[in-house]
Amino acid sequence: MTKTYEATPSQTVAFIGLGVMGHPMAGHLQRAGHQVTVYNRSAAKAAAWVAEYGGRSAPTPREAAAGATFVFCCVGNDDDLRSVTLGADGAFAGMAEGAVFVDHTTASAEVARELHRAARGLGLQFVDAPVSGGQAGAVNGMLTVMCGGDAGPFDAMQPVAMAYSRAVTRVGEVGAGQLAKMVNQICIAGVVQGLSEAIAFGQQAGLDMKQVLDVIGKGAAQSWQMDNRGKTMVDGQFEFGFAVDWMRKDLGLVLDEARRNGARLPVTALVDQFYADVQALGGNRWDTSSLIRRLRS
Repeated sequence: MTKTYEATPSQTVAFIGLGVMGHPMAGHLQRAGHQVTVYNRSAAKAAAWVAEYGGRSAPTPREAAAGATFVFCCVGNDDDLRSVTLGADGAFAGMAEGAVFVDHTTASAEVARELHRAARGLGLQFVDAPVSGGQAGAVNGMLTVMCGGDAGPFDAMQPVAMAYSRAVTRVGEVGAGQLAKMVNQICIAGVVQGLSEAIAFGQQAGLDMKQVLDVIGKGAAQSWQMDNRGKTMVDGQFEFGFAVDWMRKDLGLVLDEARRNGARLPVTALVDQFYADVQALGGNRWDTSSLIRRLRS
């Protein structure tokens, strides 16, 4: 699909982290007319991005962030996030007073609060803004972004982030974006397990499950997972999409937070262990819909 960009004033921005999500997200910013400087731990990926989209790359997060009004980031985990923000070569060291750091990493609410405090101490702004929509959402510029932080910096970054999003919403104070993403992953875990059991049951009963999914997909059982993953689950195709390793990382964050806040998550904890079974089958990089494989083993 072709993304249509809303007219917004051109901004000087940086993007840190050019993985399967960050690469197309930064590309949408460039195509929307912003002046983008990128940084990636692997310089070759940064060079490939520049060759594809234009813009420029920098050798450190600090140099990428220098002069940027907004610094966007999408890396792997809490420690990766600290490594690109803090220290002499971190983005915070290069940002001008009042600049906004927007973190799209799926990380802990605790690290969001930690970095918010560090940013404020330097006269900077910080918004935690994890995303949902997967690689396809990033490529198509149709991500859903859940944001936590102060209203002022959110209002400033929202129209810029719309370059790769269909919705950018503030759900509360700092850390709330990460907590909302945890809610998202809890929902997905339960839905995919239920869909896996349903398909496995139907196949065992001798039903034409593609036809059945077409039928029940028009009723109350309908879900994004059913529409987009149901038939590939029937076919046993999992070489795409959001990897099991990433889901286990995310569910680990969820379960850690639940231990802190006292929430009871029996189904989520169980599905996390089911994903461990999929990893044991060699499915670390399979799509999360591969939960059905453990029912066929």
